[in-house]
Amino acid sequence: MAQEKIKGSSPNCWNNHSSFGNWNAYFYISRISLNIKSMTPLTKTLKSILMTLPILVGMILLISLFQTVVNPEAILTLFRFNEVLNSFVGASLGAIAAGNPITSYILGGEMLEIGIGIVPVVAFIIAWVTVGIVQLPAEIMMLGKRFAIIRNVLSFISAILIGILTYVILQIC
Repeated sequence: MAQEKIKGSSPNCWNNHSSFGNWNAYFYISRISLNIKSMTPLTKTLKSILMTLPILVGMILLISLFQTVVNPEAILTLFRFNEVLNSFVGASLGAIAAGNPITSYILGGEMLEIGIGIVPVVAFIIAWVTVGIVQLPAEIMMLGKRFAIIRNVLSFISAILIGILTYVILQIC
């Protein structure tokens, strides 16, 4: 009797399919509950994107309007001071006319061609990319007022200091 094989009682658990049925059911139930739980953050994210969309479109339109209206030759008249003050002027203009890095390199090259020095152009490019007065309201809404203001102020000061550091390095060399 000990050698007699009882039907359905195999030492190999792979032949017993009833335990896999329980795991499959658990997998599908957890998958459904996971999808229901993940819908709430997805809808919140979608709502916040839709709320910020008008601000982002307005910001893009304002930046493109400023870039169209301001003539590079008119900017040349602003850089008639010493290199330190020109660094401040360059950082100020870059902070107002924020944009992407590729555009700043092109505009910086045009500024160098019309006679603006390297120091204000360096400060302009750094402030152009890192400081954004135009998009500050959107940044405040998305990141918080304190963080946005501190980040912009520190980036502006850094742009001026890097412009001045460029002047010092050029004087040494």
